[in-house]
Amino acid sequence: MATRIGVVVMALAFALYIWLLGGLAISFIRVGVDKGEPVALIMGIALVIFPFIGAWALGRELWFGWRGEQLAKRLGAEGLLPDEEVELRPSGRVLQSDADALFPAYKSAVEEAPEDWRAWFRLGVVYDAAGDRKRARSATREAIRLERRGIS
Repeated sequence: MATRIGVVVMALAFALYIWLLGGLAISFIRVGVDKGEPVALIMGIALVIFPFIGAWALGRELWFGWRGEQLAKRLGAEGLLPDEEVELRPSGRVLQSDADALFPAYKSAVEEAPEDWRAWFRLGVVYDAAGDRKRARSATREAIRLERRGIS
């Protein structure tokens, strides 16, 4: 629930940012046109374009989070989420030695069935538990892509 509240707060902050930036962009464009200032005109145009890029990035991240959550719910309902017992640090992260011991089984599952979104998602969960966010996101993206294509 805290994550959802954080997402809503960030989305509202982004909407406020776009609104304020829009006013600033219009001011720059007016100065650029009225006074013949090319730098002000370019800055105004850039201030119009950047929020669209930001909105696209925000939408993509929200979609990724939503799809990942849907896949996690499906795997949870099927009883296929990783459930190994591991030792945790005081921070709540998995000990690296425990994580290293888990990877071979999940990696071989992906190698044996590279078109199985479930195997990719479980590998992403294990990477995430170990704190390797880059690989976790990559594996989760692959799981989303495969599931969306209707494979396995």
